[in-house]
This record gives sequence, structure tokens and C-alpha cells, in this order.
Amino acid sequence: MLATLFTTFPPPAGVLPEKQYAMEGDVVGNEATPSGTLTPIQPVLRIGILAGHSGGYDPGAVCRDALGGIKEVDINSSVATRVKEMLNSEGYDVDIYTEWDARLDGLQALAFVAIHVDSCEYVNPEATGYKIASSSTNQLSPRLESCLQDRYARSTNMSLHPGVTTNMSEYHAFYSISNQTPGTIIELGFLNLDHDRLINNREEMSQGITDGILCFLRNEPITTPQPNLTPTP
Repeated sequence: MLATLFTTFPPPAGVLPEKQYAMEGDVVGNEATPSGTLTPIQPVLRIGILAGHSGGYDPGAVCRDALGGIKEVDINSSVATRVKEMLNSEGYDVDIYTEWDARLDGLQALAFVAIHVDSCEYVNPEATGYKIASSSTNQLSPRLESCLQDRYARSTNMSLHPGVTTNMSEYHAFYSISNQTPGTIIELGFLNLDHDRLINNREEMSQGITDGILCFLRNEPITTPQPNLTPTP
């Protein structure tokens, strides 16, 4: 898998070195290297997932009783955990980050995806569907965004909402992670008009995000036309 990944879609230089070597006295795994030898350390296939509003600072959107009193943070955390499980089963190491996690500073990974959900409030009849934006600090981020858009739509049968805000396109974590890490943010749907889907279809949402990340890492084709979206204030 690793050979295929590097030959078909190599990660940005410096994110994952081809090989590093440990000298005498260093530790590789749980074993010290033999005296006078060089031991190759294989790169780690690591992915970063951020569960929006987790970490205890604020729960994000909190819906009224008529919508079950559900909190955005609970949905974000649930989907992030399931995505981690799915990617683990594909052989990838995954770290889940909280909203203002100190570990985000300089984060180097194959891909970084922040998971959020939109407002509980009724906005208008068009306030439904998912939204997605990518980091402008990495040239591969738009490809990750396109893969996520395509696979999430396939898995959930949800429509892309065009209302990408500057809070998404200028998401704070994009400026914390390494500029060698492709990054995106996805809002799974609106807690008002998409309420039932967000409650009952999290498996499909998790699968869509997982498939989108794998599409990016494996350089798989994208068949869904990609619109040109302009962020709104």
C-alpha cells in the first residue's frame, strides 16, 4: 500500500521522509539499535481528524428541545471517532484533535480534516446540505476537498451547499498545521433541516469522509463535477 501511495500520489516533500536512520543508542519501536548499525525507520501513515468544538471550550450549536436538545460537539465527536475506526481498518494511524489542541501546531500528516455541523436555527428552505472548504496554505488541499466532496455526496446522497463562509476558508487550524499538510473542513449538514440525517445517518457520513480521504491518498478518480465556489462573508 505504501509503495502504491508514494508512486501514484507522493505526499508533499518533508511530510513523510522516505527513510530515517537511527544511530547507536536511539530507540526504534521498543528495541535499541545494535551498536554500530543503521536501522531504517519506516514512515508512519498518519491522518489528523479534528472533532469540532471538542475540548470543553464550547459545545458549538446547541439545539432547542424541539430538536432533541442535541449538541453539535456530540455529532462531530461521534463521526470523528467512527472515521478513525474506519481508517484504522485500512491500515492508517489516526489522531483525533480537539478544537484548540496544542498538538495542531506544526502538525505534519498525510491529510487533515476538521468535522463540524451547521446551525440549529431555521435560515431558509435552502439551508440544507453539506459545506466544504480547503486550506489555501497547501497546494494539494483542493484535491483533498474535491475527493471529500465527491465521496461524501455519494455516500450520503446529500447536496453541496454553496454558502462557504470565511470562517471555513480561513479556519484557524489551517494556520496551525504545517503548510506541508493538506487540510479541509467539512460541515456535515444543517442541524435544523438536516436534523434527522445527522441523528440517523452518521454511518453514511463517516463512510463518505473516510472514502474521501482514501480517494485523496490513493489518487482515485473523481466523477462528480466540481463547482467553483466563492466564500461569502
